[in-house]
Amino acid sequence: MYSPTTRVLTVLELLQAHGALSGPELARRLEVDGRTLRRYIARLEDLGIPVVAERGRYGAYRLMPGFKLPPMMFTDDEALALSMGLLAVRGLGLADAAPAVQSAQAKLERVMPEPLRRRVRALGETVRLDLSQPEPAADNAVLLALSAAAHEHQRVRLAYRSAQGEASQREVDPYGLAWRAGRWYMAGWCHLRGGLRSFRLDRVQQVEPLQAHFSAPADFDAVRHVALGIASLPRAIGIQVLLKTDLPTAREELFDAIGLFQPCEGGVLLHSQADDLDWYARQLARLSFEVEVRQPDELHAALRRCAQRLLQWAEAGQPQPQRAW
Repeated sequence: MYSPTTRVLTVLELLQAHGALSGPELARRLEVDGRTLRRYIARLEDLGIPVVAERGRYGAYRLMPGFKLPPMMFTDDEALALSMGLLAVRGLGLADAAPAVQSAQAKLERVMPEPLRRRVRALGETVRLDLSQPEPAADNAVLLALSAAAHEHQRVRLAYRSAQGEASQREVDPYGLAWRAGRWYMAGWCHLRGGLRSFRLDRVQQVEPLQAHFSAPADFDAVRHVALGIASLPRAIGIQVLLKTDLPTAREELFDAIGLFQPCEGGVLLHSQADDLDWYARQLARLSFEVEVRQPDELHAALRRCAQRLLQWAEAGQPQPQRAW
C-alpha cells in the first residue's frame, strides 16, 4: 500500500516520463479518484513544482515548459529531519564538522523550492541543541573505518594507546559504535584480552581491516555496553542503595553510568562506585521516590550534610519569629 507522499512523487515521475497525461489517466494509474488526484497536484505546487492544467476535451496535466527538476526533492518533514540532523552533527565531536555542515546545508538549499528553503534556513539560524560538550575532535577516518567494519562484520587490527599512554596492537571484532558523555567509543570483542571491551576512538592510532569475519551478538546495544563499562570503572568507594520504585522510573530519574540496576523485592538495588560521596548524595537528594542506603555508612553522613545545606538555603532570608516578652 503506497503512502500519499509516494503517490505525489509518482505523479511527478509520470509527468516527467510522458510529458502530458489527462486527469482520468493519471487517476487510473494511481488508483485514486479525481478529487484525490487534485490534492496530489496541489501538493506538487506547494513544493514549488509548476504543474499546468490544460482544460477542455483534450485537456491534460503537464509540467511547465522549460522546468528542470532538481536532482533531489524533500517534503517539509524530510527537510526538517535533515536540517536537525545537520545541527546535531556539530555537537558530536567530529573533525571539521562545521565546514561540512555548512557545505551540506548549502547543497540542500540549492535544490529546495524558495518557501521551503526559507523555513530550513530559519531552523539553522535560530535552533541550538544542548549536547554535552565534546572532547577535541577525533579523526573522522577512524570513525568511518570502524563503522564500515562493524557493518561488514569484519575483524580489524587497532593500534591503540591506553589512558596511561601504553601502546598496543589488538585484533578486535567491532560490534558497534556509540556516542557517550562527549566521546566516541567502539564496543567489541578484544582477542588480546579475551572479552568484551570498549575503546575510545580518540585513542585509536590506526585501523587495519583484516580478512577474518565474525558474527555479532543479536541486538547488541553499544550505548548500553559503554554506559555499563563506565559505571563499573574502579572507584574509591563501593555503594549499595535500595531505590523504592520500579526499574523504568529508576532509569528515567537517574542515568546508566551511575551504576548497575538490579530489580529486587521492595524496589531496585543500585550498585555503584564513587570517589565523592557528597556528589553521590546530591544525586539521591533530587529523586522523587524514597531510598535506603545499604552501604557505606559514610553515605548517611553525606546525605545529612546535603540536607543541612538545603535547609540553610530554605531558611535564608526568612523573617524571624517574634519573641514574646
